[in-house]
Amino acid sequence: MAQKKEIVYKVTEKALLLEFLLHKMPDKSRTTVKSFLSHRQVSVNNCVTTRFDAQLDPGSVVAIRRERTHDAFRHPLLRIVYEDEHIIVIDKRHGLLSIGTDKEQQKTAFYILSNYLKRQDPRHRIFVLHRLDRETSGLMMFAKSQEVQERMQRGWKSLVTDRRYVAVTEGAPQDNEGTIVSHLKEDRNHKMWAIRESDGPAAVTYYSVLKAGGDYSLLDLKLETGQKNQIRAHLEWIGTPIAGDKKYNARTNPAGRVCLHAYRLFINHPVTGEQLDFSTRIPSDFEGLIK
Repeated sequence: MAQKKEIVYKVTEKALLLEFLLHKMPDKSRTTVKSFLSHRQVSVNNCVTTRFDAQLDPGSVVAIRRERTHDAFRHPLLRIVYEDEHIIVIDKRHGLLSIGTDKEQQKTAFYILSNYLKRQDPRHRIFVLHRLDRETSGLMMFAKSQEVQERMQRGWKSLVTDRRYVAVTEGAPQDNEGTIVSHLKEDRNHKMWAIRESDGPAAVTYYSVLKAGGDYSLLDLKLETGQKNQIRAHLEWIGTPIAGDKKYNARTNPAGRVCLHAYRLFINHPVTGEQLDFSTRIPSDFEGLIK
């Protein structure tokens, strides 16, 4: 009788993933269970995860593939959060370009993932769905076919239902939560400026203060629109530029980077229609700045 390709468990009460797996697999050592995670053999609700501290809720489904992926991916500048035959979701480090420029073609998420896919099959290609600035870290998504790319672009608002960022700002907004609405205009130096009147649709950013203390605040930010440098321009406009963002008039650089991180991406899968919710931790150095 053929052995099943994966083991499936149903979650009945809240737990952390590693604790749950150790309880369900008492014949496996802690090292073995951790290896399942590091080799991307574990999925929660059909989303592959490598996080041992992932929070499980009642009703979640945890699956462990018996076989390791044939080409385990490792790279210091990005981590694959989810992959199927249609899309790839990654967690990008700050300092890495999303796509190439005239000056840099290889140190990009696009180049790294293209090489990863071509090692599996030289015919494989990757397609851009959205971008993060070089100095912004966090979740990004790519398509594996032009058809999926076009489907995502046509239905972006209905398929990408929630995108969240966290930022450390210099000072604190006047209100603990609010909505920033403006038009954006690009100057000859490629800086976006928030302005009151202009042609075209307005840019809309929702914010709430998670923590405030000392010289900095930690903000949760949700995009209604996704225009170039929207968050950076909006936070400068209301007088609280992102720490480390010299281009947008930050005076300090306490973390040695622009303190902006894309931590949540909630989508309806463009092919299967399944709801997928991806999240990453808030960078520890962000929270450490709030006294």
